Amino acid sequence: MVNVAVMGAGSWGTTLAKVFADAGNTVTLWARRPELAEQIQTTHTNPDYLGDIVLPAAITATSDAAAALENATIVVFAVPSQTMRDNLTDWAPLIPADATLVSISKGVETGTYLRMSEVICQITGADPTRVAVLSGPNLAREIAEEQPAATVIACVDDNRAKLVQAAVATPYLRPYTNTDVVGVELGGACKNVIALACGMAAGRGLGENTLASLITRGLAEVTRLGAAMGADPSTFAGLAGMGDLVATCTSPLSRNRTFGLRLGEGGTLEEATEATHGQVAEGVISSNSIFQLAEANRVEMPITQAVFAVCHKGLEVSDMVTALMGRSKKSE
Repeated sequence: MVNVAVMGAGSWGTTLAKVFADAGNTVTLWARRPELAEQIQTTHTNPDYLGDIVLPAAITATSDAAAALENATIVVFAVPSQTMRDNLTDWAPLIPADATLVSISKGVETGTYLRMSEVICQITGADPTRVAVLSGPNLAREIAEEQPAATVIACVDDNRAKLVQAAVATPYLRPYTNTDVVGVELGGACKNVIALACGMAAGRGLGENTLASLITRGLAEVTRLGAAMGADPSTFAGLAGMGDLVATCTSPLSRNRTFGLRLGEGGTLEEATEATHGQVAEGVISSNSIFQLAEANRVEMPITQAVFAVCHKGLEVSDMVTALMGRSKKSE
């Protein structure tokens, strides 16, 4: 098939490296820490993120970015959204000139409010037709265990999307293509914020009616933002919208839901970070950027605004619930 470089050996990056290898490709997995790269290379496992999942022999692990990127046909960026810019600055001179660049990072950059595909184009100089994004209801652990799932590859160049689709298709992961990069990216970034709200509600002991209401109204506000930014509203009814939202808002495997759960139980941001193995949930950081995007586009996003207030303005979760329920009555 093709040579694939996966730049980032966290749970999702490692899982996708496995998927690409299972699909018949040659895969190089870059890890920031040399000791982790050595562990993956020698034991064919990633004990820091995926425990006992055995990785295919077709994966080569390295901490040398130049070695990882050499002759890559597809380059997958699997680093956190807020470190994407710094990493790309180092990698840009090493990326093959016509490689297809794929973002799997779900977030909006703080300060610039750029989506990850925009950051990639800005730093690498790549034309947008070379940049794809992959998103969907893709909890890494379940896919690593080869439980059936689907995902979306979005690129304005449909042929590029089909290239990635062919390279990532396995008996347990079914990829679809889409040309709505804006919608797929916003769906992936915004769902983390709604998942925080769902976790907070669960932490307060609230039930399924509350959860269903948050998911449904959360989808409505994400769709409004997407439409204001040029996305196709129908994208949000698909895998990268509703699909990803449901998985992230309901699963105990979701870091954002787990983080929100701890906040809802009365924990501090520091305690919630401990509950998610020392990692701040992406939605905490993105809630600021997405709220600012909503303000700039004059889009009403009350759930996002409430999560932003809890995470960045010191609002109590109980007061958040009261504020959401006390909003003025309106038609759906």
